[in-house]
Amino acid sequence: MVDPPEPTVLAIDAGTTGVTAIAYDLALQPVAHAYAEFAQHFPAPGLVEHDAAEILEAVDRVTASVVASTGTPRAVGITNQRETVFALERSTGSALARGIVWQDRRTAARCRELTEIGHGELVRERTGLVLDPYFSGTKIEWLLANDAAVAAAAKRDDLVFVTVDALLVHHLTRGERVATDPTNASRTMLFDIEKRAYDDELMGLFGVGRQALAEVVESAGDFGLAHLAGADETVPIRGILGDQQAALYGQGCWEAGTSKNTYGTGCFVMLNTGADRARSRTGLITTLAADRAGHPCFALEGSAFAGGTVVQWLRDQLGVLENASDSEAIARSVDDAAGVVLVPAFAGLGAPYWDPDARAALFGMTRGTTRAHIVRAGLDAIAFQCTDLIRAVREDSGLDVLELLVDGGAAANDYLMQRQADLADVRVVRPASVETTARGAAAIAAVGAGLIDDPGAVLGGSTTTFEPHDDDEARERDMGTWHDAVRRVRTNG
Repeated sequence: MVDPPEPTVLAIDAGTTGVTAIAYDLALQPVAHAYAEFAQHFPAPGLVEHDAAEILEAVDRVTASVVASTGTPRAVGITNQRETVFALERSTGSALARGIVWQDRRTAARCRELTEIGHGELVRERTGLVLDPYFSGTKIEWLLANDAAVAAAAKRDDLVFVTVDALLVHHLTRGERVATDPTNASRTMLFDIEKRAYDDELMGLFGVGRQALAEVVESAGDFGLAHLAGADETVPIRGILGDQQAALYGQGCWEAGTSKNTYGTGCFVMLNTGADRARSRTGLITTLAADRAGHPCFALEGSAFAGGTVVQWLRDQLGVLENASDSEAIARSVDDAAGVVLVPAFAGLGAPYWDPDARAALFGMTRGTTRAHIVRAGLDAIAFQCTDLIRAVREDSGLDVLELLVDGGAAANDYLMQRQADLADVRVVRPASVETTARGAAAIAAVGAGLIDDPGAVLGGSTTTFEPHDDDEARERDMGTWHDAVRRVRTNG
């Protein structure tokens, strides 16, 4: 008799540049992995789009690969790039236009207009967000006003706007469900984070009806039955978290005062504030996360739009790197950046500046500048941005954040992690696996499906720690140089 396969939970991580599927056993250890990239579309400067069919094809490809290795999982968890939004024809599930990606800046002027006529405070009070094109509300408004197919579907009441998690739910359930969770809904600029419901006044402001929005289900809830490619039966989707909240959950940050930083396409510092909503004075946002049981809780978040993107730019656009993994050795080959400073405002500046019109700049080059200095300046720029965010978290929370849990692909870079520890004066703790976003999605799905009672009993493992070494004088000198450069690219003061 052949033994049945070990039970697994499948995490689908639909990120900004690709889709990862990882099967985890019930000790939340990975047992199979697949990844597929999808295309990035840049129709004009400042515009970034995704094709829904390309994302869903990647989803089917990676899930089929993992299911072929491990068999049909017991449950599915989804995590995703958050603010990207698609318009679907509800009756068919077909995308009516390319999705507008979180990095897209096309609604910057509209955000300024709404701020100038006094809507910024309404948005901040109800949603915890700032009026910025990063979030979904003005993207939805733009699609309704500028895409004929979207407008026609709205007129015949056959339209639904979805973030990437809901896109996957609709696809995997074959149209039976169009559902999202509070962590993703809280990024739309349409969701009251205290009432945990879509807000009528905000829906009116952006011109979208409730019938055109996805159902909101608790993060460890029931999102329907998935028809996975290659599976011999349907599987319950029992957990959804936006990518940064999934990383927070996967790091075990369920209690107020715990924090993490993800070094992905962008960088995202998040502090769990529990049942208490913190109101930022420094340019951070308030958002929803999930507690140990998957119920909503509050968090402070700071977002830097260019993290791993910096290394990709050095490799793909400048050609000074052959492989992203080469960046550490090249950066270490020089003693410092020799006065070179990169401000990577490729998609504007996020927190704490919120300047969508800022543009990237490279300062301080001389005839003696080499590719090593530029690479080192690129890695330093990631750490500089995150230090701004960590300082803002400290000021808003009143907590002396002494330890930072890190994850994401760029967190594997030892030079960057040590630089982060030195600049932010914080102990940086990196787990053996930096794939905590997918692990968080698997963990919350396992909790939602009743496969795991306490994720704290299985999360954890070995870590690498980077202790801060710089003295205050060196730290403030370097941060001062960074802030001087940032001032030179800002358009909003």
